[in-house]
Amino acid sequence: MHTPTHPTQAVVLAGGQGSRLRPYTDDRPKPMVEIPGTGTPIIGHQLAWLAAEGVTDAVVSCGHLAEVLQDWLAGADLPLRVTTVVETEPLGRGGGLKYAAASLPHPDRPWYATNGDIWTRFSLREMAEFHAERDAAATLALARPRIPWGAVETDTFGHITDFIESPPSPFLINAGVYVFSAEFTGLLPDVGDHERTTFPRLARDKRLAGFPLPQGAYWRAIDTAKDLTEAAKELAAQAR
Repeated sequence: MHTPTHPTQAVVLAGGQGSRLRPYTDDRPKPMVEIPGTGTPIIGHQLAWLAAEGVTDAVVSCGHLAEVLQDWLAGADLPLRVTTVVETEPLGRGGGLKYAAASLPHPDRPWYATNGDIWTRFSLREMAEFHAERDAAATLALARPRIPWGAVETDTFGHITDFIESPPSPFLINAGVYVFSAEFTGLLPDVGDHERTTFPRLARDKRLAGFPLPQGAYWRAIDTAKDLTEAAKELAAQAR
């Protein structure tokens, strides 16, 4: 089997409104919210990670307050080439992904995609190899987030045996990072949600793979102000 070539192109989906992050998102899109203590917005951390993983070209799909994101990208010293696209009308998640993919420099090669509101660090190259080995059309990174509540364990008689603070979820979730084969773009709807159409169809055909994030990989979805403060705390702990 030939050694897979790792994708060098990526789409970043940065159009979300981030209503749960208000007031941070009153004047900027969610990916432009800064991680406290870093002076860099989420999108900046993402682009640095993609570049470190061998990506040379990124297409950033903008929506809500697109000009704020475009202005920052235009003025920032970025480690890779960035093109921005803006949907003139709502195309849905799948249509938006297809619209952004049309601006990738190499339509005949595989590509990465990532949601613009997650902050993560793991080997994309390993994920691309996993994807190629399975001959998948699409591979999703899978995370096991911590449950935000304390858990209680009981025995069969109903006696409490243990308290566990923020345990890992028993379920894997879609981590919002993807590897797509070149053919995947053509399978996306022009308008609509690929997670209800394209993904289930690929799953039935055994062409959809799931890559569990390696042990110790950092992953956090930035949805609320609490996520921002937690991310800042984790960053400070890593720096010590």
